[in-house]
Amino acid sequence: MKNIFTILILLISITAFGQQMTWEQWEKESQTNIRLLPKYGNVEKTKEQKKSDEEFIETILKQDSTHRKGSDHLISLGFQYLYRDIKTAMYRFNQAYLLDSTNTDIYWGFGAVYMTLGQYQKAKEQYEEGLKKAPENTHLLTDYGTYFMAQYYALEPIEKEIALQNLDSAITYMAQSYKLDPTDQNTTFKLSILYWNKGDCDNAWRYYDECKALGGQPITEAYTKDLEKKCKRKNK
Repeated sequence: MKNIFTILILLISITAFGQQMTWEQWEKESQTNIRLLPKYGNVEKTKEQKKSDEEFIETILKQDSTHRKGSDHLISLGFQYLYRDIKTAMYRFNQAYLLDSTNTDIYWGFGAVYMTLGQYQKAKEQYEEGLKKAPENTHLLTDYGTYFMAQYYALEPIEKEIALQNLDSAITYMAQSYKLDPTDQNTTFKLSILYWNKGDCDNAWRYYDECKALGGQPITEAYTKDLEKKCKRKNK
C-alpha cells in the first residue's frame, strides 16, 4: 500500500531534495571546520574567533533587540537554507546557539541537518538532548516522532514487528506534540499518515481534516487519493 511518493512526502522534513553533500564529505570537512559541528564541537575558540563572535552578536542585537529573538531568527533562516545549502543551514543553527545557548530549538535544527544527511542516530541524539532540557518542546517532539517514522519505513520490509514498534513510538511522540500544540500542520499531517499506516482510518481522517482546517499546506493530492482508496469515508 505504500508508494515512494508517500515516503518522500511523509519525511519531507528529513529528506533533502538533491542532497548537496554526502556524509563522507561532511565528516571530512568538519575535521577542519568546526562550524559543521553542533555547538562548534565544544572546541575552545581562538581570540580572533571570539572577537568575531562578539562583533556578530552586536550586529544581530541591533536588528533583533534580544538574544532569544536573534537566536530564533537564525534558526528560522537555518531551516530556509536546509534543502538548498545545508552547510549554511548548520552555520545558522550554530550562530543561534552562539546568541542563546539555552534555546532548545537549536537541537531541532541540529537534528534536521543530521536527518537530511541520513545520519539518523546522530539526529536522534540531538533530539534527545534537547528534550532532556525541554520535554514539552513541540518542534523536538514532532521531529523526534519523525525519526521513528523513518525507522518504520526502513524496517517495515524486513523486520515488521520492530517496524511496528517504531510506528507506535512515532505516534506517541506526535500525539504528545499535538496535545501541546494542536495547530501545527506538520504534526497533524504526519499523525494522519501514521494512522493510515496503522490501518486506523477514523484517526487518519480526523487528523487529515484537522490539517485541512488549519490550511492543509502539507497535504498533497497523491496522499488524499491514497487515503480515500484505503479509508472510505463513512456516511454521516
